Amino acid sequence: MNTPNHDPRRPFPATATRLARLLSVAVLLGVAATGAAAPANKAVAPDPKLAAVVADPGRTPNFVKRDPARHPLQELTFFGLKPDMTVVELWPGGGYWTEILGPYLAAHGRYYVALPERGNAEEDRSVERWRARMQAEEPRLGKFIETTLGPKQHEIAPPGSADLVLTFRNLHNWMDDGYADEALAACFRALKPGGILGIEEHRGRNDKPQDPKAKDGYVREDYAIALARKAGFELVGSSEINANPKDTKEWVDGVWTLPPTLSQGEKDRAKYVAIGEADNFVLKFRKPAK
Repeated sequence: MNTPNHDPRRPFPATATRLARLLSVAVLLGVAATGAAAPANKAVAPDPKLAAVVADPGRTPNFVKRDPARHPLQELTFFGLKPDMTVVELWPGGGYWTEILGPYLAAHGRYYVALPERGNAEEDRSVERWRARMQAEEPRLGKFIETTLGPKQHEIAPPGSADLVLTFRNLHNWMDDGYADEALAACFRALKPGGILGIEEHRGRNDKPQDPKAKDGYVREDYAIALARKAGFELVGSSEINANPKDTKEWVDGVWTLPPTLSQGEKDRAKYVAIGEADNFVLKFRKPAK
């Protein structure tokens, strides 16, 4: 693997204040996130090396602007990310998480990125933009292993090889395409016994039946838990770090009405920007050791 331009294990002097703030907030949120959902879990202090990567001024500015809504340091700490892990990221989108996971895992870990199966024009364009950006930034981001996840391709990593599989706001897509069960089965197959699956998703209303296609982009939390359990996973805990009570989930164009998509353009833009990104649940599952 290539060595980044600077050591991601060291804080950047120019961002020392931001780094300290990230660490202190993460500890507080870690207690809040794990205490109620999984009493057996103790809050874990974030890794300073990970905090340094999150604070890297080389990250894409538009991604950094989303940190207050996405809480990358706190969420990855909650999932138990370590620098020597074998990690699989599913459907990386624009590369928000890739810019963090790549440098963090470059020196001692192994990093698989499962891209969407070719055939959807919009997704194909997104993959090409992501690939071009990652290749241009390879000296900083490190190398990764490309695999594929789609309706016909489910081998995201060698069986039993991964310590951690991560998916951020993708479950609704697989539901819409009719292979959510197969996608989660692929996660289970790729993980080692005792390995962790982390799911972040737009949280649907619990007073309305779940659309099995999730056409509005929202998934009920209990529905997601049931899907993961069906695949063989056991729930470890949940976090509320990405909760947004302003999100009523009743929008003209579903979740895409809200930032960052803002599908309505300038119409009511200020209103939607004030609401912020969608209400999201964060779930942590384990593949049983036996």
